[in-house]
Amino acid sequence: MRLRRTLLATLGLALIAPASAAAEDFDPSDEFNLKEWVPIHLGPIDMSINRAVVYLFLGAALSILIGLLTMRWKLAVVAGSRQTVGEVIYDIAQTQVAETGLPTKAMGRWFPYCATLLIFIFVVNLLGFIPLPFTGQTYHGVPVWGIYAATSSISVTLALAFLTWVFQHIEGIRYNGATKYFKSWIPEVPKALLILIVPIEILSQFMRLISLSVRLYANMLAGHILILTMIGLVFIIHTPPWRFLGLPAAFLFYIFEVVIVVTIQAFIFAALTAIYIGTAIEPEH
Repeated sequence: MRLRRTLLATLGLALIAPASAAAEDFDPSDEFNLKEWVPIHLGPIDMSINRAVVYLFLGAALSILIGLLTMRWKLAVVAGSRQTVGEVIYDIAQTQVAETGLPTKAMGRWFPYCATLLIFIFVVNLLGFIPLPFTGQTYHGVPVWGIYAATSSISVTLALAFLTWVFQHIEGIRYNGATKYFKSWIPEVPKALLILIVPIEILSQFMRLISLSVRLYANMLAGHILILTMIGLVFIIHTPPWRFLGLPAAFLFYIFEVVIVVTIQAFIFAALTAIYIGTAIEPEH
């Protein structure tokens, strides 16, 4: 019990630290500005290392570690707590994500991809609510700890969604042939309506890319802005009792995001990926 209280107190102080370091000009939107830490420019392509890149590297490393420790390392006939966690993750990825969207013939090829997305996005989302010293700011020479989610950057979510979108069309053409696949986009309607239906159906394929990326991005961005704004109110509003409501409100938003949004958004992204690829492989379904 004492350890739990200590952790909660440490978390609260860490959440307050970014705002208290510069309370007089605190702006929640500044927390999402990505500054170059290691400039890398290949012609017009910007591959500089910034805060989002560091979080993605850390998320990838932890995702691999989770897979190895819970699903590959020292497995036993009678599962312990560590192995049980791995089995639960595997079961959710298989029964709740892959099997709901992928046909049986595509499970061997695309189940690993969907499961990897589920774990990776969950880990990156969760990292976004753990205070870490990767803000790029210092306070009296000490790195400022803060929260930041790489998935609150549209570039990150768009890249993940773009991979799914490309794989969807590649698999659709590979299984059905280009002619049959593209014909499957168009519903059976009178020929006079085709001039209206065809552009709409083509646009809807591109809207999948936009909706898949924006859904994850908007939810993570909104959650972090709410938390940071509530914390900022502690230092902006000096009139009781309003100044004392900021931190409790931030804590409630924090719990909601960690317990519900982190998991749901990872699940939805992975499940929609399975559905999109599955419907491309078997358009008639």
